[in-house]
Amino acid sequence: MLVGDDDSEGHCRVRVWGPRDQQQLGCVTLSAFPLQFSAFVCLWFQAHLPFAVIGSTEELKIGNKMMRARQYPWGTVQVENEAHCDFVKLREMLIRVNMEDLREQTHTRHYELYRRCKLEEMGFKDTDPDSKPFSLQETYEAKRNEFLGELQKKEEEMRQMFVQRVKEKEAELKEAEKELHEKFDRLKKLHQDEKKKLEDKKKSLDDEVNAFKQRKTAAELLQSQGSQAGGSQTLKRDKEKKNLGFL
Repeated sequence: MLVGDDDSEGHCRVRVWGPRDQQQLGCVTLSAFPLQFSAFVCLWFQAHLPFAVIGSTEELKIGNKMMRARQYPWGTVQVENEAHCDFVKLREMLIRVNMEDLREQTHTRHYELYRRCKLEEMGFKDTDPDSKPFSLQETYEAKRNEFLGELQKKEEEMRQMFVQRVKEKEAELKEAEKELHEKFDRLKKLHQDEKKKLEDKKKSLDDEVNAFKQRKTAAELLQSQGSQAGGSQTLKRDKEKKNLGFL
């Protein structure tokens, strides 16, 4: 167990936390690493639990050496100074003692458990001693057939969806075509009505023009006849005056 922020607390506080934290961890299942030291060393390690650790990514010059430490306004905390924190003890326990056990546990337990779960998800399961051992080829064929069945189902769903969308689009196009035909018929009827009105109006104007021409012709004829009658009367009066003059 590790205690962070050791630089913010004193050793007395950390030592007080130890028994309390150990009691709380009694209810939690943790991997216990084997201790390959002597009994005295093991007791010494146990006495220093929990480890109070600090870390730093900076190297500061302390004396004539560059050391990994943290710089604060009130002083410097050295990472590898056992009087400041338990980083050295933790490193010794992990690297010199438990690293090989951690590697072995990771390889033989965690990786194998992960591989087993993945194989079970793919359909490969362990069999009981009394049951018939499974065949890799049969399992492969079963998974392949299952995959092909799901693929065909998806293809059928996509085909049905495509057909439905095509039908909906055709219905929309037919409705739009129907609306266009109705609009064309309305415009055509309106054009025919306007054309008929114009033809009726043209015919009325033509009748008025013909009537006016007839009246004009009649008036000109009457005027011509009147002019001829007036000329005959004038000649007759001139002739009578001439005859009276000879007398």
